[in-house]
Amino acid sequence: MGKQLADFVSKVADSKQAEDIVTLDMRELSTMSDFFVICHGNSDRQVQSIARDIKDQANKEGVMVRRMEGFESARWVLIDLGDVIAHIFHRDDRDYYKLEKLWGDAPQGVFEGESAINV
Repeated sequence: MGKQLADFVSKVADSKQAEDIVTLDMRELSTMSDFFVICHGNSDRQVQSIARDIKDQANKEGVMVRRMEGFESARWVLIDLGDVIAHIFHRDDRDYYKLEKLWGDAPQGVFEGESAINV
């Protein structure tokens, strides 16, 4: 379920023109979730639009959104979907926090159109 959900989240983010969509496979590194999906938007409004659509589409598919944090500030929105945690950053904040480097041991997939490509 985790990989399918990560792909779903990536597709929803892509439909809102999220940039640099990356999936981290966290199964061997963390008990928080199986996958992280990381992306960014170029404005507060775009970050909120991406986050809102992920939440709405997950609800439509019957996926429980456990928690969403940071929506109002729109700098780093975290959406906890259980097996997947989506991180939607504002571009500057993504460059600052560098989650991909922090979790550098995690296998990465880069979203290219309809699917993730493992790196």
